[in-house]
Amino acid sequence: MAIIRKHELKRLNKKELLEKMKQIQMEQLKLRAQKGQATSGTKKMKEIKRTIARINAQLNQIEE
Repeated sequence: MAIIRKHELKRLNKKELLEKMKQIQMEQLKLRAQKGQATSGTKKMKEIKRTIARINAQLNQIEE
């Protein structure tokens, strides 16, 4: 769910972007909880961080 491409973000409005951000942050929280256990999701965590950055960039463009 975490992988959202730039062209996909351009089609979303501000409300949808904020909803996606909330979903991705919840997924990030779950991965952080799993990190304390034996499972490792470093690649997934990296992609989540990138996606959050993409969403923030798109939100900044909308506000300008």
